[in-house]
Amino acid sequence: MRIYAASAIVAVALTCVGCGGKTRVIAAADVPAPSTTELAQVWIDPGATPRDLFWGFGGEQHAPPAAATYRFVNRDDTGFSVSYDVTGPDGIEWSAKIGPEAQTEVVVSRILWGLGYHQPPLYYLPSWTLESGSARRESEARFRPKLPQLQRAAEYWKWSDNPFLGARPFRGMLVALLMLNATDLKDDNNSIYEVQDGWDGARRWFVVRDLGAALGETGKLYPRRNWLEGFERGGFITAVKGREVEFDYRGRHQQMLSMIGPDDVRWTAERMSRLTPAQWRDAFRAANYAEPIADRFIRKIQSKVAAGLALGVSTPPAE
Repeated sequence: MRIYAASAIVAVALTCVGCGGKTRVIAAADVPAPSTTELAQVWIDPGATPRDLFWGFGGEQHAPPAAATYRFVNRDDTGFSVSYDVTGPDGIEWSAKIGPEAQTEVVVSRILWGLGYHQPPLYYLPSWTLESGSARRESEARFRPKLPQLQRAAEYWKWSDNPFLGARPFRGMLVALLMLNATDLKDDNNSIYEVQDGWDGARRWFVVRDLGAALGETGKLYPRRNWLEGFERGGFITAVKGREVEFDYRGRHQQMLSMIGPDDVRWTAERMSRLTPAQWRDAFRAANYAEPIADRFIRKIQSKVAAGLALGVSTPPAE
């Protein structure tokens, strides 16, 4: 794994002082902020026009044909969810992930892209046809195309060693993932893409991928994802102590949360609050959630947004 920035050595300090033996990651005061060009590799301002969160970044033109038959290439059983590499009738290769993460990965990806964070095209099919010796119908799946315009690099980027540690949007991405109970924040879920034609404002993207472990409970060992009741029961902010925020979060990389301050939470909440009601509905509609279920997820997320907006103003409202 290559080191992305020489300043990473000073950008993050690992210490156990005053933290009860826990490893904490603290952003150093002199961490240089990335340049505008560097920051655009992970986040760009989405602008005043609401992004289309039904079709997402790839738009309708890159969506998988629902009626097509997809030819089997490979099957991967190593992760929580089974995924297939398949080829469509037009020769495009797809990654098709089945199971409960199919819906959540599409929703979380849509919301992150709506906030300005780069995401590859992702789509949801409630069922589809797989050709592997014979044709059979498969269950719901998240479909991600392997496009020539997006070349995924062999290496991944690390949460604690990247060019963006001094940037509020980077910390804001962590806050957004906390709001969505994204619980599998491990380094090898992060990808780097080389991008042709400067898609989405940059020629290189630093992306959080494999976002399916979300919208449920948090935990390190197979927490239940896509679980409405568990998501509704979970909290968000448990305490604010000066410049430190404590979260109701039990997932991976908890040490990274110590770099998040109240201003970072409020910055993220302000941007989450700019998503329109239609965008919220479209993000969940893109993943085929029933409207009553989507409404409950959205209400819970918006209660977390309200808690973030209240930081520095008054005691955060109860969820």
